[in-house]
Amino acid sequence: MITKTKESIMSLVIADEILKASGLSESELLLEIVIMLFEKEKLTLGKASRLVGQDQIQFQRLLASRRIPVHYDVAEFREDIKSLKQQGWR
Repeated sequence: MITKTKESIMSLVIADEILKASGLSESELLLEIVIMLFEKEKLTLGKASRLVGQDQIQFQRLLASRRIPVHYDVAEFREDIKSLKQQGWR
């Protein structure tokens, strides 16, 4: 079941049976989903790393350990600059 709120936050409910069948914890399943979306270029490096609670360097190391190439284009660079400015970097 997927629900959305006014704040554009989406919740995804996965049955315990499916989670158990995967053999993964909740955080491991989230990580696998985020990596898959990153590989399919549906998430940027910045968004993917934030979703799993890692900084970009940690996430890049994880991708490298799995031999997953990092795609990084001008739009992602601009997004990273915007994100850094929001975090107080100048």
